[in-house]
Amino acid sequence: MENIFKYYEFSDFIVDKSHTFSDNEISFSELNDTHFLIFEKNENAYNLYVSRYHHIKDIGTKPPEILELLVENYDKSIPEHRLMIKQYLH
Repeated sequence: MENIFKYYEFSDFIVDKSHTFSDNEISFSELNDTHFLIFEKNENAYNLYVSRYHHIKDIGTKPPEILELLVENYDKSIPEHRLMIKQYLH
């Protein structure tokens, strides 16, 4: 997973204080000024979301305006999971 985070320029993981992600750690990549891909680290599993925030500084501190789960239990060996990221970032 580290290669995916680096390749797609995801942020370092931070603790979610907004309670949106059950106080789990999250990492994000910017799609544009208000839309972001977010990985939620839930124990040993990762969930991938697309989200909308008013400001980038709101991530992890305030609930998103829009949040959609794209992939539950992301597995980089599954082509459909990898395509979800590529769909948004390439």
